[in-house]
Amino acid sequence: MNPGIPVPPLLYGGIERIVYLLAEEYHKQGHQVTLLAGTGSHCSGTTITFGADNTKRSKVAGYKEILFVWKFLWRNHQKFDLIHNFGRLIYLLPVINKPAHKIMSYQREVSVKGIKLITSLPAKNLVFTGCSNYCVSTGNVSGKWATVYNAVNFSEYKLTEEFDEHAPLMFLGRLDKIKGLHTAIEVAKATSSKLWIGGNIPATADNYAYYKEIIEPQIDNIQIIYLGELNDRQKDNYLGKAKALLFPIEWDEPFGIVMIEAMACGTPVIGFDRGAVPEVVDEEVTGNVGTTKNQMIEAVGKLSTINRTACREHARDKFNIGRIAKTYLELTANNIGR
Repeated sequence: MNPGIPVPPLLYGGIERIVYLLAEEYHKQGHQVTLLAGTGSHCSGTTITFGADNTKRSKVAGYKEILFVWKFLWRNHQKFDLIHNFGRLIYLLPVINKPAHKIMSYQREVSVKGIKLITSLPAKNLVFTGCSNYCVSTGNVSGKWATVYNAVNFSEYKLTEEFDEHAPLMFLGRLDKIKGLHTAIEVAKATSSKLWIGGNIPATADNYAYYKEIIEPQIDNIQIIYLGELNDRQKDNYLGKAKALLFPIEWDEPFGIVMIEAMACGTPVIGFDRGAVPEVVDEEVTGNVGTTKNQMIEAVGKLSTINRTACREHARDKFNIGRIAKTYLELTANNIGR
């Protein structure tokens, strides 16, 4: 895993959260696990840390990280049955033709150039995965590919079976323009609903300007309420009390873990038909998918038709960490010894 955010993350860090859940699940299933990740990381197995806990590292720092991983894998690859990489593809270069099984997992849009280059080399036991069919479609130009969805630990989220009709709507995620918070605010106002907003204020100049000019003036902490960046316990609390999670994205999101966090509380998701949303949300079971603000407003009016217990159960069958870990391990050509 790339350094920058510790595994598990304290606040924001979807990929780091998935890596931690998988490491813990592999360990729980009896496998010996070594986690190679940034400073501050830990798991129930062995943890090797490298790099710095800083998302704005220099190019020189990045080169040093690559050399560290190459040196570690070259010296230790014979100890592992499976090398599961959520970091840079180049990390696998020294062991790409070694017998150990290798899974290269993508959580973002894939660089086709990197896939063509790596698959042009002699390689053994290499499988690529994406976190949705959409994600796979961005990189599946050569090599063996599979879709493996993301997961949450459902035991960490409480089901809220009933909701008050006056309960707030919720938006959760980075407050970047492409996440569509401005649309969520418009939907809340059109339906006379409160809106809870959880997420970090963006650091990039264009998105910070968007926040200051478009979003902040509308936060009155009466109807439009900014909660700040939330930890896992706080997300469980607010998502469970919300009547729906709004996901009005303006880009092709490769997955959107917040959607299954909401479903784990029994809270349906109303999202726009972009990226992986139609794969994650099952119509009228775990939420609704539309393409316009008016369709989102209409869906808010139909929330009482969705059974929140069935919403959670359906999501648990599809996105529980035990199932997802098993799917990853089944991708290897042979059974992996313990």
